[in-house]
Order: sequence, then structure tokens, then C-alpha cells
Amino acid sequence: MSASTASTIASYTGKKLGSLRSERRWALWTAYASLIVATIIFLAPPFYMLVTSLKSSAEISNLSGNPWIVRAPTLENYMELIANPLFRGFFFNSVIITLCVVAISMVISVLAAFSLARMKFWGSQALATGVFLTYLVPDTLLFIPLYQIVGGLGLLNSIWGLILIYPTLTVPFCTWIMIGYFASIPKELDEAALIDGAGWMQMLTKIFIPVALPGIIAATIFAFTVSWAAFVYPTAFVTTPEHMPLTIGVVSQLIRGDTFAWGQIMAGALMAALPPVVVYAFLMDYYIAGLTAGATKG
Repeated sequence: MSASTASTIASYTGKKLGSLRSERRWALWTAYASLIVATIIFLAPPFYMLVTSLKSSAEISNLSGNPWIVRAPTLENYMELIANPLFRGFFFNSVIITLCVVAISMVISVLAAFSLARMKFWGSQALATGVFLTYLVPDTLLFIPLYQIVGGLGLLNSIWGLILIYPTLTVPFCTWIMIGYFASIPKELDEAALIDGAGWMQMLTKIFIPVALPGIIAATIFAFTVSWAAFVYPTAFVTTPEHMPLTIGVVSQLIRGDTFAWGQIMAGALMAALPPVVVYAFLMDYYIAGLTAGATKG
């Protein structure tokens, strides 16, 4: 190879590498700019809620100042809500409903997913698809027939009616997640367990549940979030304050006609959003892993 040819190749290679570096730099800058814009858009509402919750009623009513700045921060709104027995009742109702719904949803979802993913029978694949398709039906179309069913059972205006109907929102999606995770487990484990004389329930409790723990955690987080933050069903089925969960209790009791207790409403909304935020902060990796497996397997 001549010296001129080598220099030409080196020059071309240098230009190509420089072009790749430039493209990578622009891609990184574009990604960072997009993330910054998205962060501002998504964090602006909760930040404004936090700012408003730290203001007194007089400062909120004063429209002359900057609404994004707190002149005299106060925890008065939070203290009044915590000291209010009605608000504490909303919180305990939400806790009871959420714990019961999560327990019911996980028992049903794990058993259904295991049978559909590993106990192959005629129509299991179609049934698994149908289970997920039921999740796509919006709850705004279901609450009218569900209202008649719950009313026929005498569970209207009761937390037990909510415990009965919330699994219709959580079970289909949780089952879909678990089907994907159970389907990703090697079939050799089934065969080895069957050869050793294990039954289906022993296989589920001793093999599949420990191996699929990330998927179970992801489904649990989803069930917790849905049951904690549900709004349409409790609005339709519960009317008295003593049976209201936190999501509708704060709004219904802090709005009187055209009078809005904005400081307490924002404080209550932030306190209601805190438990899901804490759960996601500690278990986000499991949630992403469970969703990934459920989306790619089955």
C-alpha cells in the first residue's frame, strides 16, 4: 500500500469517526433536552400543589403575588387534616380496601396465570388472551351494570362493595403479567418436579412462586396502585363520608358549593399520593422487570 493510499484511508477513517462522535453528541444533547422538558412538564403540577399546600388561606386568596412562590410557609393545612378524624377515617378505609383487594387479586392472578401458562389444556391460549382483553374495557362502561349487581347484593355505600368490584380492574392485568413470567420459566423444572412426585400445588409454591417473585412484586404494585387511586367506582358506589376512601373523601368534604379549601385539598392530594410514590421508589426495578417479562413472553 502506497503512502498516499494510506493517508487517504486514514483521512476517511478520521472523518467517519468524527461524524459518529458528532452524531452521538447531538443525540445525547437531544435526549437530555427532551428529558428536561418532560421533567418540567410532569413535575410542574405536583410542585404547584406543594407550594399551594404550604400557603395560608389568606395568601392563596391574594392574587397579586406570584402563585409559584410561598411568602410565609406554613404546615397549617397538613396539621388540620391530620387532626381531622374524618380524614383519618378516609385513610383507614383506603388501607383496608387496598390490603383486601391486593390479597384477593394476587391469589386469583397467581392461580389463574399458573394454570393458563403451565397446565396446558384446550383453549388455554385463547382464554389467556381473553383475560387480558377484559382489562381493555374502560371502567366507565362497567360501573352501571356493576352498580346494579352491588345494589342487588346490598353492598352499596360500603367498603365491602368496593372490595368486591376493584378486582375486576386488577385481576386481568396482574394475570397477564404472571402468565408472561410463568411462561419464561424453563419447562425442565416442571418435568423434574413431576418425576420427583410433586403435585401441581407443590410445583407452584416451591418452584414457580420463588422464581417468579419479581413478576409477583410487579403485579402487587399494580394492584396496590389501582386500588389505592381508584376514583370512578367509589364516586358512584359510596355517598356517606364514613365509608369513603381517601381519593374521593378529600375532594367531597373540602369543597362546599363554590367554596374550595385549596390549601387543604392540595395537602390531602399530596398525602394521598405519597404511599404509591414510596412503593415505586423502592420497588421500581421489580416493576420494570415484571412488565418486561409480561410483555415479551406468553
